[in-house]
Amino acid sequence: MTRKRFQGVLNIISFNRYSFISFLLFIAILFLVKPFLPELLKIIVSYIIIGSFLATMLSILISTYIYDLSGLYQFDWFTDVDKRLNLVNIHAGFDESSEVIIEKYTNSTLAVLDFYDPLLHTELSIKIARKAYPAYPGTKRIRTNSIPIPSGSIDKVFIIFSAHEIRNDAERIIFFKEVKRILKPEGSIFVLEHLRDFNNFIAYNIGFLHFLSSRTWKNTFCKANLSIYRVEKINPLISLFILQPTYGNTA
Repeated sequence: MTRKRFQGVLNIISFNRYSFISFLLFIAILFLVKPFLPELLKIIVSYIIIGSFLATMLSILISTYIYDLSGLYQFDWFTDVDKRLNLVNIHAGFDESSEVIIEKYTNSTLAVLDFYDPLLHTELSIKIARKAYPAYPGTKRIRTNSIPIPSGSIDKVFIIFSAHEIRNDAERIIFFKEVKRILKPEGSIFVLEHLRDFNNFIAYNIGFLHFLSSRTWKNTFCKANLSIYRVEKINPLISLFILQPTYGNTA
């Protein structure tokens, strides 16, 4: 799949367009009321306008680097691409990765699963993205607590920028237990995510609260009886958790 130039950042702007429109309206209102304010408030409003504008531009520039210039979607961390494997890619309504996966793993089979539930996963940007991009052929809708795949049959599961949409901790643990169930004993799970950390705060301001902390992820994996084989930093804002099943613990 050939990505268009600056497709990543353009998608972010498009999928979050109502947030950007609200921001522009906020700035416009400040400009309109500023002439009628006392001098001290004029100075404060000027700082708010400048600060808000710079924070938004910084977020857009960082997103351009992360999604369009850093080579993120080359997925160089893929392994065993020459083997014949049973693969599963699980997403939350927006799928930019399945075509890349099957192009890399040309000898393998790929099942694509979508756990998006509009009643549970209420992110507006996902609804917009689903309308803009058609589903990968053969994509199956699933629930987070039930994956219709036989136990112990999958070599690799990819969960790319989607698991954080499961906001409820208990639901997320059940989901990962299901993912573990379909995995072969020697299989692996690849979870790619932003983290709720300092780097993402600098990049996205309060938007970083939509992500989950490293501690939360580790707690989820532990309670789902999954061990972290390795953690990689794909770039300063994105982390890759490589998980393997843990046996003998029924907690």
